[in-house]
Amino acid sequence: MSNPGMDADVYEQFIEQLQRYVRERLIPAEKEIVESDQIPDDILAEMREMGLFGLTIPEEQGGAGMNISQYIRTIYTLSYAMPAFRSIISINIGMFASALKNGGTDAQRAEWLPRIAAGEIAAFGLTEPGSGSDSAGLQTSAVKTDNGWVLNGTKRYITNAPFAKVALIMARTSKDNLPKNAHVSAFIVPMDSPGVSTGKPDKKMGQSGSHISDIILEDVHIGDEALLGGEIGKGFAFAMMSLDNGRMSVGAAATAYARRALDSAVRYATERKAFGEPIANFQLIQQMLAQSEIDIYAAECMMEDVIGRADAGENVLRKAAAFKVFATEMCGRVVDACVQVYGGAGYLAEYDAERFFRDSRIYRIYEGTTQILQLQIAKHMLREFHASA
Repeated sequence: MSNPGMDADVYEQFIEQLQRYVRERLIPAEKEIVESDQIPDDILAEMREMGLFGLTIPEEQGGAGMNISQYIRTIYTLSYAMPAFRSIISINIGMFASALKNGGTDAQRAEWLPRIAAGEIAAFGLTEPGSGSDSAGLQTSAVKTDNGWVLNGTKRYITNAPFAKVALIMARTSKDNLPKNAHVSAFIVPMDSPGVSTGKPDKKMGQSGSHISDIILEDVHIGDEALLGGEIGKGFAFAMMSLDNGRMSVGAAATAYARRALDSAVRYATERKAFGEPIANFQLIQQMLAQSEIDIYAAECMMEDVIGRADAGENVLRKAAAFKVFATEMCGRVVDACVQVYGGAGYLAEYDAERFFRDSRIYRIYEGTTQILQLQIAKHMLREFHASA
């Protein structure tokens, strides 16, 4: 059944308000966030007040009840600003809340969705020092006890881990690797549980204000109610279901940030003079600007298509992967062109072009690298071919 989402008029008003907020409040705060590596508390409070932590959570649980296309357009609007703003809310909505909606029990949804919608920050623990997309390599273990489970293991590169209140942890509930990844289950772990700690936040290439670190689980005792959906062996499947939304979200973010970089390049090209005239008059500069516009337009069209299909209830696994790959690779080309238009200034930290370049690089890696998604797309194409042959 497709979700009608928020009332269309209310949604349009919300998007207009968000566009203003991004341009008048978030973009002016970026310099301070780059320097402090923190989103200020007053901005976080405003984002909570605007309901940004609960966009897709049902209204009865304190959210806005958006459908997928409304959510992804919201992410697109927000992601014109630096990536930290999307990063802080996207795990709540895209990963944690969707796993709970798809696979949680009524009691789990009733307890956690209102807290997440109100802005308690969540983390999503799949990646480990020795495994990412490869669930067969997953080492974190969950051992059954009389009244619950004991978790041991380390999760790596976990977004929001340093300030999360709760994490959805993928753990091995069987020593053997089982078909369809049935050896992996998902657990809702409050971050203040005894035995849970986080490593020092990792220093990163870009994305100031967004923090990642290890989550370390040492003999963490949790009750039976922590097993997502009360079902063993469904964790990886729930994780993968939420990845479709995550990939559309990253694709939208990359597309919006490419637009920001191009706007910046156009402005610079009209202001910077060489040989007595603006460099925007030079045809090779125009070629870079035009090619960037063409690329962004293609990504925007892919976004509109895939989110419409997702809202209609279609399985968009392949198309979400295709959009994510195209948009993130495209963003890499556009931010590179932006640096080139800025010339020598593009290499200096005092100009935005250098930051856009560093911030964008991760988009081709997380939520499925370009290469792993190409393999996945090909696998589905070949499976379809063999099924119809």
